[in-house]
Amino acid sequence: MDRLNALMERFEMDIEPAAPEEANLLVLGDEDGQPCHVVLRGQPQGRCDNRVVFAARVGWGGAANPLMQALPAAVDMPLQDSPEVVGLIAFLQAEIAGKHCGGPTVQRRLGEVLMVRILRHQISCGSAEPGVLAGLSDLRLARALVAIHDRPGQGWNNSDLAQEAGLSLSRFSELFAAAVGMTPMAYLRHWRLTVAHQDLARGDRVEQVARRYGYGSGEGFSRAFRARFGVNPVAVRHPAPVV
Repeated sequence: MDRLNALMERFEMDIEPAAPEEANLLVLGDEDGQPCHVVLRGQPQGRCDNRVVFAARVGWGGAANPLMQALPAAVDMPLQDSPEVVGLIAFLQAEIAGKHCGGPTVQRRLGEVLMVRILRHQISCGSAEPGVLAGLSDLRLARALVAIHDRPGQGWNNSDLAQEAGLSLSRFSELFAAAVGMTPMAYLRHWRLTVAHQDLARGDRVEQVARRYGYGSGEGFSRAFRARFGVNPVAVRHPAPVV
C-alpha cells in the first residue's frame, strides 16, 4: 500500500529558490554550515534565520491538496541520520546554481523527492491535528484513505471502507472522524469534488465527470460542485485542445 502515490500523481509541484524571508522550505545548517534540519512551513515567516543554507518556495496544489492543508504550521525534519537527504539537498543546490539545460524539470523532480521524505517523516511521527495526514499515520485508516484516493469513482459506503481498514463499522467511523476531522462519506465527497475540479479544468465534459465519480445525474453533481466551489462546473471547464 502506497500512502502518497495518488496524491503525488494528482498535484503538480513547483519549487524555486527564494529569499529566506519569502520561503516556506528552509534548510538550516550547523555551526560549520552543514545541513542539519529541513523546515517546511505553511507560510513564509517574513524573517530571516542566520542558519539558513538553502531556501525555496514550494507549491503543491495549494488549498486543493489535502496533505498540504493537513500539515502543521512547521515540520522540522532532523538530518543527522539522513545522509542521503543531505546529498539530495546538495544536488538540488547544484542544479539551481548551475542553470543547466532541463534544470527546472530536474529541480521539480528533486523537490518532489525531498517533499516525499518530509511527508514520510511526518507520517511516521504522527499528527496531533485532525486531517488526512493524521489519518495516513494510522495504518488502519490509511488503507481506507488510499482506497478512496486510488478509486474515487467506486461506490464506497461506510461498511466497505471499514472492511478496507479491518475495523468494525462503529470503530472505523469513530476513529476516522476523530483523525481526519470529517466522516468517511464527507471525505469521499470532498476528494471526489477535488479530482472532478481537476478533470474539468483539463477539458473533460461535465456529464462524463459526474458519472466518473458516482453522481447519478449532472444536476446532482452541479449542485454539489457549486456548494463546494461557489461556481458551476462549466465555469472551470477548459475546452479540450483541438488535435
